[in-house]
Amino acid sequence: MTNIRSTLATVWRIAAPYFKSEDKRMGWTLLTAVVVIELAVVGLSVLFNRWNNVFYNALQERNFDVFVYQLSYFCVLAAIWIALKVYQLYLNQWLQIRWRRWMTERYLGDWLHDANHYKMQLLGDAADNPDQRIAEDTQLFVERTLALGVGLLNAVVTLASFVVILWGLSDEAPLHVFGRDIPIPGYLVWGALIYAILGTALTHWIGSPLADLNFRQQRFEADFRFNLVRARENAEQIALLRGEPAERGKLASRFGLVAENFMRIMSRTKKLTAFTASYSQASIIFPYILVAPAYFAGKVQLGGLMQTASAFSSVQDSLSFFITAYRTLAEWQSVVARLDGFEVAIHNANTLRSNPGVARKTTTGNAIDLDDLKLSLPAGQPLIAADDFSISGKERTLIAGPSGSGKSTLFRAIAGIWPFGSGSIAIPADATLMMLPQRPYFPVGELQAAIVYPSEADAFSPAQVSEVLKEVGLPALADRLAEHGHWNRTLSLGEQQRLGIARALLHAPQYLFLDEATASLDEPSEAALYRLLDRKLPDTTIVSIGHRSTLDAFHQRDAVLTRAGEIFTLQDKVQSAAPAGG
Repeated sequence: MTNIRSTLATVWRIAAPYFKSEDKRMGWTLLTAVVVIELAVVGLSVLFNRWNNVFYNALQERNFDVFVYQLSYFCVLAAIWIALKVYQLYLNQWLQIRWRRWMTERYLGDWLHDANHYKMQLLGDAADNPDQRIAEDTQLFVERTLALGVGLLNAVVTLASFVVILWGLSDEAPLHVFGRDIPIPGYLVWGALIYAILGTALTHWIGSPLADLNFRQQRFEADFRFNLVRARENAEQIALLRGEPAERGKLASRFGLVAENFMRIMSRTKKLTAFTASYSQASIIFPYILVAPAYFAGKVQLGGLMQTASAFSSVQDSLSFFITAYRTLAEWQSVVARLDGFEVAIHNANTLRSNPGVARKTTTGNAIDLDDLKLSLPAGQPLIAADDFSISGKERTLIAGPSGSGKSTLFRAIAGIWPFGSGSIAIPADATLMMLPQRPYFPVGELQAAIVYPSEADAFSPAQVSEVLKEVGLPALADRLAEHGHWNRTLSLGEQQRLGIARALLHAPQYLFLDEATASLDEPSEAALYRLLDRKLPDTTIVSIGHRSTLDAFHQRDAVLTRAGEIFTLQDKVQSAAPAGG
């Protein structure tokens, strides 16, 4: 019961925001329509049950006129039932897509807000495969929640409707054993209840491991797909290294987990299906066994027998809702757990902003000030210290240091996406910053949109983009702006770095941080791009990370990260004195 309450509380926390959102009016309207139609369907089931009595009595009495009339009456009921089921399905699916769209937009917004997607990885990526949780689990959550909710409503209303009927039929067809009646009020209701309780208990005993197995199956499937995508995106490097056997072994190992867990699901499902199928078949004849003695004793007519069987079946099906929906419930519970884990991971990422750490401030000056800044790794190991270090406006600063000293981490902290540490970073108010890593990111799509990212494709004219492409040494791409492609795969790293510089020239940020953003170019090409930045962006503050001595000529200031015990300190480089003599 504790587990059930916990799951329902989680479901309510996930589902309730939609019905309080800006789309709540339409959501409630569609949900109400689905519920009303379900109630109408149950009402029709009651009419069908009564129809059974009259129709089969007409057959027993060979009353042709009543038989024909009841056939016509059945056709009317069936037509109404069909129309209700069609529109219930349509409205249900309409509600599903609206609800799923709202949840998807909400999760995308939360996941991509303030670099949460990156911070979740820093925290260990406890919510594995967020793409699956947003794309697949939201769809399954909405679909399963509505299906189970409507099914439970049907079970409750059907039970309330048919228990009264079945109780009355218990008096009309009393329990008849060994030639005499045994007066047990509502014995048919008690029979259905006992039958369903035993079936429910056994079903849960057999199928309880399925929830955890389904949870793991979704994770293994997502991991397998993720590694397939990684192999596709890194096809060139794999081919160059002749890494196909290693990749095949790794993928086979991932799929082995999928297959092994699926075999466990198969074994458990086989046992569960064997019981539920037996239970379902036995439930067909069980009411006849109870009522048949009264029928053969002449206590009830054929119509009463069929009505009793139908009512018993409705009550028993309602009481057996848990049994028939068990596999769906297990899958639903695993989906709820995954979405809950995703929301918790996003909350933990958001919490990093409110926890004591690196404080970001605004300043009225034109310099970026690092004050008593200490950066650490996620596990807490100290990494960088920078105190009273300022990056002045329009200044060109080159930062050097050994590999692993945390140069890129310093850039991340300035960008506001590295929360681990203490101290403060003061950024000029309304300043625009752009970070160019060694391997820039280009979204799949038209080249124009990839270059001007993160702005919209029409933020710059094709003429502007073409001109910049020529200036960075890529004139051949100027005629391909409308071409759709996967540019991180089709262009060399040197070409990608040139496009990164083109992006900076178009956006003209006030502060440009180059994290070895030209390292894949030869020295003359690198020098040409730095001269281009000097000419085109004279008012931009440029901070570079690099190891080539040729970069000194394009920076007025040199800074270096040097080891001081367990931490690297950032300070200006001390210039060596000129040797005496000549």
